[in-house]
Amino acid sequence: MRADAIMTAPVHVVAANENIAHARNLMLKHKISRLPVMENECLTGMITKKDIGYRLRQTEPHWRRRPIDHIPVSVLMTCDPVTVGPETGVAELAGIMIEWDISGLPVMEDTSLIGIVTKSDLMKSAMVGKLTTKVEDVMEDAITVSRYHSLDHVIDLMRERNDKVIVVNNDGTLAGIITESNLAFYLYETERRELPQTDVKILRRGEPGGKKTFRYVFEASAIAEDLMSRPVVAISPGESLSDAVKMMRDQHVNSMVVLEGTDIKGILKRDDIIREVAQ
Repeated sequence: MRADAIMTAPVHVVAANENIAHARNLMLKHKISRLPVMENECLTGMITKKDIGYRLRQTEPHWRRRPIDHIPVSVLMTCDPVTVGPETGVAELAGIMIEWDISGLPVMEDTSLIGIVTKSDLMKSAMVGKLTTKVEDVMEDAITVSRYHSLDHVIDLMRERNDKVIVVNNDGTLAGIITESNLAFYLYETERRELPQTDVKILRRGEPGGKKTFRYVFEASAIAEDLMSRPVVAISPGESLSDAVKMMRDQHVNSMVVLEGTDIKGILKRDDIIREVAQ
């Protein structure tokens, strides 16, 4: 199967001089994660929800924390994105995405943008439906944070590991998950363009059945539980990848936490499945 058989077309695009708020609104409206950047009908870059999400870090210099409607796309976009031709096969597409750690490939015919192939498009291909590998054979170790960890800590961890993070309760049980979408689409500014403040309080250890009391810990602009998704779609380690793919499609998610009872065993991501296709 070729790129032109599974690509999405026509493609939603944005101009380099348009602002990040406009790009984010386009992504929300059309339920997409990336936009090719065009200038004079030429492809010059790519802007993704990850690019937008990572700029939320609030310990950056003040000049880098401008409201997103004051930041042009050109500041955050990736220039000269990797592209493919319409004849590129599915296995090669998967290999390119894994090699370059990207989730979308513009499809070019000569100098014209005719479509885009995303990881979501690959997940619909016939090759994915034929996978018989078990979840436990391809899942990855889970990166966890407390529900009280700050937004800055979450972003630093996601940047460092280039991964999603699982949010856990005090007893280590599953509370939620934070993805690039949570970061990019988090409404983090008040009407006065100030960061909302959160008083972080943690439940004190008390007597069973007694009155719950809390202790004040610190004040933060946002914490993990403010932007995490819940409930979380989970799967058991013994399930097949083909069943996992069906669940991802049905639930419209790109990753699932692997649970055995209430124990977190790992995380299964779309990348893990695409890596199998590339092989």
